[in-house]
Amino acid sequence: MMQPIPWGDLQDFLAIARAGQIARAAAQVGVDATTIGRRLRRLEARLGATLFEQTREGQVLTEAGERLLAQVETMQRAAERIGDAGDGDRETLSGLLRVSVSEGFGTWLVAEHLHDFAHRHPALTIDLVASSGFLSPSKREADVAVLLERPSAGPVVASKLADYTLRLYASRGYLDRHGQPTRSTIAADHRLIGYIPDLLYSPELRYLREIDAGLSPVLRSSSINAQARLIASGAGIGVLPHFIGGHDPALIRVMPEVEIARAFWLVTHRDTRQLRRVRAFRAWLVELVTRHRTQLVGD
Repeated sequence: MMQPIPWGDLQDFLAIARAGQIARAAAQVGVDATTIGRRLRRLEARLGATLFEQTREGQVLTEAGERLLAQVETMQRAAERIGDAGDGDRETLSGLLRVSVSEGFGTWLVAEHLHDFAHRHPALTIDLVASSGFLSPSKREADVAVLLERPSAGPVVASKLADYTLRLYASRGYLDRHGQPTRSTIAADHRLIGYIPDLLYSPELRYLREIDAGLSPVLRSSSINAQARLIASGAGIGVLPHFIGGHDPALIRVMPEVEIARAFWLVTHRDTRQLRRVRAFRAWLVELVTRHRTQLVGD
């Protein structure tokens, strides 16, 4: 009779399947890559099946791995529901909540106020992944994601979280040296700051073409925070969300007729959206952006 498979080995398998790389999964689980690789080999030996193929990009599920993934995800959802049921009507939430947000929104709004949610739920471990790119709720890489566009496919539920506005900004020192830009001079007479085109993680970030199809940045970064610091240092002119540019005293709005509208989308996996910790964070985030609507869209 085969011994029961340790639940921890199955969770490690799930982490690798979601991350797509052993090293990335190991970092998420909190062990080294050698350890999680050894556990995977132990699981494959016990099942008598190869669960992943090694590629240049990382680990890709085999057919046996796909079958096991469906079973383990079902087990994981059941375990999460049991954990929720154990809380009953108590206010205490526990476990891990992983939230994926864009770098600017995560840094300038969510991080500033997250202490409030953490204070309400001190037993909850919260991962705020605020980066140039997103973790995928459909692959269960994150419990909640705030995306720049509504997902067109996948087992997710999406709703508009908030509108936000972007504008052109420069520093006082830059304007003193180069003068105020206009639509007729901005392309020829001014240095533009923006994203690296081939590293864009969403088409919603192609701002400059909405001002003029011929505009192209010459100082480029994948980081909106780095762009903001470049603009504040006097390096050039760039597009920033109002919640960054409008609240940095080193920045001055230019070409006030330029206003770009975008929206944030709140996305959760349809199988976990009713978990109490997910519901609690969604409600808190909606409350946060409602309170700070002026910070997002301007006056």
